[in-house]
Amino acid sequence: MSDRKGMGDLLKRRMTESQQASELTASNQAYEKIFQQSAPAVSPLLTNLALNRLVPFFTEDIGFKPYSPEKLKALAEQLQEDGLLVRIIVRKTPDGDRYEILAGHNRVNAAKLAGWTEIPAEVVEADDARAIVIATSTNLIQRQNLSIVERGKAYKALLEAKNRNGQRDAVAGTFGEIRQRYNARQLVAEFFNVSEYEIRKAVKLTRLIPELLETLENSPKRLLLSCADLIADYDAESQTAFAQICAVEERRLNLGTMRRIVRQCPPPAADADDILAVWNAAGAEENRPTKSDKITFDRKKFAPLLDRLGENVNLEDLFLKFLRQVVSD
Repeated sequence: MSDRKGMGDLLKRRMTESQQASELTASNQAYEKIFQQSAPAVSPLLTNLALNRLVPFFTEDIGFKPYSPEKLKALAEQLQEDGLLVRIIVRKTPDGDRYEILAGHNRVNAAKLAGWTEIPAEVVEADDARAIVIATSTNLIQRQNLSIVERGKAYKALLEAKNRNGQRDAVAGTFGEIRQRYNARQLVAEFFNVSEYEIRKAVKLTRLIPELLETLENSPKRLLLSCADLIADYDAESQTAFAQICAVEERRLNLGTMRRIVRQCPPPAADADDILAVWNAAGAEENRPTKSDKITFDRKKFAPLLDRLGENVNLEDLFLKFLRQVVSD
């Protein structure tokens, strides 16, 4: 029994080491691909850190939502039973007294829930560019249930970091210019195996105001992705009208109405009252009873009479003659 337990512990340890290596390896590969330069060769420091010395990653708005209370509780229970399988990744804050979490926010929150006071960590040397790559790459690779908004914010952070880095390199001369031949979006797309169109679409949605972002993520039936894509072309002030529209319980914004608004109130700036007026006009038309020139009858009720009239009778002429007689009487 002890041999079996020992073998199980060995396999778990090997799996943990493999997961730990893959997390940093993936971020280093992403850094080298996107920034076209080698990751720092300094080995990370393995240590245990007090939880009260950790601060969240604030360098960029990378947009990843924390685990739900239920999922966090499950992770806390797993920590109590198996311990931490993969160390968190951190870097020192400028004051040198605390550590910024680059990967492992949910693990830290679960550890607090489990009653831990410290947590195993890897301390890396990372400037803002590498920190952003570490903070985004593992989530983009490993978390398959990320929303398009979460992915958009992560892609945006990577692209902005790459562009900032490119501006610095361009001053350095020819070597920096050669490295910039690859478009930033193309490099990100190639590494994460997605199309540039997917990245452009996801990043565009990050231009939505917070109310609309929340609706898109939490109530997608109230704000279709196709409508959100068009709304993102408007400025923030114009978007407040769409937030009011999405708050209407009795009616939802459809693509046809959205296109009508775009035609009559083109982006990027449109008066909110004008947008609402087009919305209300479209609603009035949708609720207007439709007229029909057709008159229909239940054939079963008339079948006995129709059989007696024969096949050659023109029913339309016969009915019209009947109506004229009724009116004249």
